Amino acid sequence: MSKKKLLAALSVAALLSGLTACSSTRSDSSSSSGAGASGAAGGLIGIAMPTRSLERWNNDGAHLDDLLKKAGYTTSVQFADNKVEQQITQIENMINQNPKVIVVASIDGTALSPVLKKAADAKIKIIAYDRLINGTPNVDYYATFDNYQVGKLQGEYIVKTLGLDQGKGPFNLEPFAGSPDDNNAKFFFAGAWDVLNPYVKSGKLVVPSKKAPATNDDWKSIGIQGWSSQTAQSEMDNRLNSFYAGKKVNVVLSPNDSLALGIEQSLESKGYKPGAEWPIVTGQDADLANTKNIIAGKQAMTVWKDTRSLGDQVAKMVDQIVKGEKVEVNDEKTYNNGNKVVPSYLLPPIVVTKDVVKEKLVDSGFYTADKLGL
Repeated sequence: MSKKKLLAALSVAALLSGLTACSSTRSDSSSSSGAGASGAAGGLIGIAMPTRSLERWNNDGAHLDDLLKKAGYTTSVQFADNKVEQQITQIENMINQNPKVIVVASIDGTALSPVLKKAADAKIKIIAYDRLINGTPNVDYYATFDNYQVGKLQGEYIVKTLGLDQGKGPFNLEPFAGSPDDNNAKFFFAGAWDVLNPYVKSGKLVVPSKKAPATNDDWKSIGIQGWSSQTAQSEMDNRLNSFYAGKKVNVVLSPNDSLALGIEQSLESKGYKPGAEWPIVTGQDADLANTKNIIAGKQAMTVWKDTRSLGDQVAKMVDQIVKGEKVEVNDEKTYNNGNKVVPSYLLPPIVVTKDVVKEKLVDSGFYTADKLGL
């Protein structure tokens, strides 16, 4: 297929991507499209996604699947229910189908080295999708957002909103970090903590639970396994019950919307009401429930990573690999997986608050106004 046709296909897909982002998902755990393993004109591409249980992975899988099909590729899309062994088995099955490329959003970025060696032996290229795959030379490219910047934006929002940079405080902060097995989580935390920790050290931010990592490297001590909303809710319940007799929490650093949802449910159960007493709660992903919470005053902000643009970039990278062209990257220094520096393409994240929900999420076609109750 010509490059001109691919660009046309991607343009059409981009126009339709708002529908893709909000579409319903398949009821089974895998799908394939097009001809058999030999593929359509472009060949077979494997897509390994971590789970259906988070809205964003359903959207990401559906969008990339749609883009590649429109570009003339056959796809095999697998969702692994957040089970590492299941994802390994799914990738092995893909290798047996002899795809041109496998795109992997890993569950555990340290567990895939043996199966990726099999892919390399079969001359199958690997693109790590949004989560870096660690400890192996057999990951060829990485596409993601600037994950350090995600955390930095969350930290800067807290500083500006509380007026910390103008000497205001002290305020009670409770920090959370993401899943310890997700390589991205350390970048999210580092970006935020580099901004906030100086205020913790100066006493302008106080952490009553004492769960304030001394350094960025200690982030796993407050990590929430599997990005679980339920676990985050239980942890927030424990902190409020144990450390907040006679005092209020003012701000919660939540690295993503899944954790924020559980934190917000905890706050409500403890009698906090939207308004002046409601804490600042950060987030990431612009999930539907969280965007509605932003509108309702239960979440201050989310960092939106327009995953449609990530899918667009990965589809382009797939096509460049298949055609033997130079693969477009814009970072060849940052992402060392412990074995190599993986050539990467980083996309910029965007802050979304109540004031700009319509402009950023509705006008762009990511959500429809009626979906958000606007």
